[in-house]
Amino acid sequence: MPAALRVAVQMDAIETINVDADSSFALMLEAQARGHGIAHYLAPALDWVEGRVEAMVRDVEVMRPAAPGAPHFRWAGSPRRAVLARDFDVVLMRQDPPFDMAYVTATHLLERAEAEGLLVVNDPAAVRNAPEKLFVLEFADLMPPTLVTRSLETARAFRARHGEVVVKPLHGNAGAAVFHIGQDDPNLSALVELFGHVWREPFMVQAFLPAVRAGDKRIILIDGEPAGAINRLPRDGEIRSNLAAGGSAHPTDLTPREREICARLGPRLKALGLLFVGIDVIGGCLTEINVTSPTGIVAIDRFNGTNTAARFWNAVEQRLAARRS
Repeated sequence: MPAALRVAVQMDAIETINVDADSSFALMLEAQARGHGIAHYLAPALDWVEGRVEAMVRDVEVMRPAAPGAPHFRWAGSPRRAVLARDFDVVLMRQDPPFDMAYVTATHLLERAEAEGLLVVNDPAAVRNAPEKLFVLEFADLMPPTLVTRSLETARAFRARHGEVVVKPLHGNAGAAVFHIGQDDPNLSALVELFGHVWREPFMVQAFLPAVRAGDKRIILIDGEPAGAINRLPRDGEIRSNLAAGGSAHPTDLTPREREICARLGPRLKALGLLFVGIDVIGGCLTEINVTSPTGIVAIDRFNGTNTAARFWNAVEQRLAARRS
């Protein structure tokens, strides 16, 4: 039995999470079951203090609610100032996007804590360098036809080649601001104009995959190996299958093509220290690689009778043991 670890979880407010679906909560429950101590803090609490990365943290105990609306956590003591590399063995970086400069700054600070010997999962430099809709371009041959641009003219030419398209912001999440634009839809120019007003970054255009109506698979990889998947179906009248956008989760198995995709990605993810990754596959095409706070393990484990959180902690414990040997 590995020694008990001191774990800090950088995530959103624990009061607000959906305990029936939240992957971070599932990871915390498993850590606690193993005897690991858990503390919680918000990303804005990170400080750089004369060469050390510190944060105001609070020890926490988590539990499955005894009934709907019952407590799912209790604070174990008052807030305290902690030096991350001294007071913890591992930090889980699990706050949700937006992937903005505040998020990027947090990765820089955690990278400094890693330099002091702390294990941060996922690796903060790798997270910073792997935005979901840009890192995936490294595997362009696995993707549908894709464009990243600010140009209406270029977007029009792309649509002329591929017909129906999907337009989405580069740094969005949970299916927000994803638009399906038909071949003759007159709204493309207005949408490009809107994107230019709302975001400074380019946007992404992809050929529409009709296979999305049969589902968008979320596949979880732990330390580069597939650990399970769910098929997310869009609700009627939608193309977005994200659970946060009203999609529904269904059990599924991996196809040979999906296993091929995982085999291509796995060694690269492992080498980068991306231990917990969720990829999205539609009709055999890779569309996104999610590295910030991937979700899906609660549904996967419910359908398959597995314990993906245990597999994750096994990988973390092995990483720590390798560092200390």
